[in-house]
Amino acid sequence: MNWPRSVKINEVVLRDGLQLEQNILSVDAKKQIAEGLVNANIKTMEFGSFVHPKLVPQMANSSELFSELKKLDDVKLIALIPNLKGIQKAKEAGVKQLNIVFSASNTHNLQNIRQTTDDSLKNFKKVKEVCDQHHIKLDVSIATTFGCPFEGEVTESRIHSIIDQLVDAGANIITLADTTGMANPRQVYNLVKSIRDKHPDQPFNLHFHNTRGMGLTNILAGIKAGIKSFDTALGGLGGCPFAPGATGNVCTEDVVHMLHSMGIDTGIHLDPLIEISSLLQKLVEHELPSSVLKAGKSDRKYPVPSP
Repeated sequence: MNWPRSVKINEVVLRDGLQLEQNILSVDAKKQIAEGLVNANIKTMEFGSFVHPKLVPQMANSSELFSELKKLDDVKLIALIPNLKGIQKAKEAGVKQLNIVFSASNTHNLQNIRQTTDDSLKNFKKVKEVCDQHHIKLDVSIATTFGCPFEGEVTESRIHSIIDQLVDAGANIITLADTTGMANPRQVYNLVKSIRDKHPDQPFNLHFHNTRGMGLTNILAGIKAGIKSFDTALGGLGGCPFAPGATGNVCTEDVVHMLHSMGIDTGIHLDPLIEISSLLQKLVEHELPSSVLKAGKSDRKYPVPSP
């Protein structure tokens, strides 16, 4: 097949990556990570979320963090919100691009944000109206697109119905999320291709977790289906606080290493990315899932042992 010349990476470690960590990082520590990511030429990052601090205490300092990060040059900063209350906090902070998330699965959505998927779709339209009034771009992530840990399979017809409504409502970027790593490459290719065939002009993004070791192969399946934009998290950190068995996101440095090895450009500099991943490992005080951090790049050469 013909591989694309380039792929876009949206870094989500500061939000999705840190939201399950027991060691809650300070604004200064998060800023240090962000500066390292920018030094590696990351251009887009989801820096935090405006949710109730009792539910996700790791995100309680998102407003303070944004006031520091907005000083950085040439990087797009995105915040996650769950509802209208979230947009008010984001607006007060001055954030210009938001991502609202809800689940294709009713059961997971009730666990996550205490409402049905239909109610979330109505909520999205209300939030979109407020965003339009204040010139804020609104993205949307559909969790459990490729399967739900409570319900199992989520039908393609349900996903298509949700996407049809989001496109009609004017969603900026639609992310299809594999919340607990249930997707497989064939499923990803078939579903994503059918969606892109129906909505060729709508920007789509994919978000995979490496729960069962299929994150990189699912990215390749997404690329084969025509997607050129993916969420990844430095070090492979992350997971949903409201889903059993949730583990880390697909690791940024592993994805960048794979794509660069294939001759696909990301615009990201791998060596400083590995350096900042090493710092992140020290800050969270445990080993990261990152394969490249453990083994180094594949072009690394070792001295031949003496006889």
